[in-house]
Amino acid sequence: MKILVINGPNLNFLGIREKNIYGKEDYSYLLKMIEEKGKETGCDIITWQSNHEGAIIDKLQEAYFDGTEGIVINPGAYTHYSYAIHDALKSLENIIKVEVHISNIKERESFRANSVTAPACDKQIYGHGLNGYLEAIDFCIEQKKSEQ
Repeated sequence: MKILVINGPNLNFLGIREKNIYGKEDYSYLLKMIEEKGKETGCDIITWQSNHEGAIIDKLQEAYFDGTEGIVINPGAYTHYSYAIHDALKSLENIIKVEVHISNIKERESFRANSVTAPACDKQIYGHGLNGYLEAIDFCIEQKKSEQ
């Protein structure tokens, strides 16, 4: 199974930014976790990060054509206001999509509780730390198996 993991703005600053919220592990640690998950499951998992909304939309649109079967996305702050990312996700009807957030967005500032991108996804996972990514990958695999 081919899975694309997209990380939005500031995720590359893991281990630097607000360690009390996002933890002390850095972005390379997350990438290694995901790489190991790919080896363990036999999935082709591609990780990608951008701080730019348009680049994220371009990457989502590429996924439509390149055989991607699952998308795990942490849109970062775009979660709360990017209808453009919502629309790009919504376009990918035949791809399994999971929105992930490291922190519990429901227990933080009030603006973070609302996700405009989650309704375009099949599932939302939040508050499980970096393990949320692994749970999202597992969900994609389970969903794909149930489709067969």
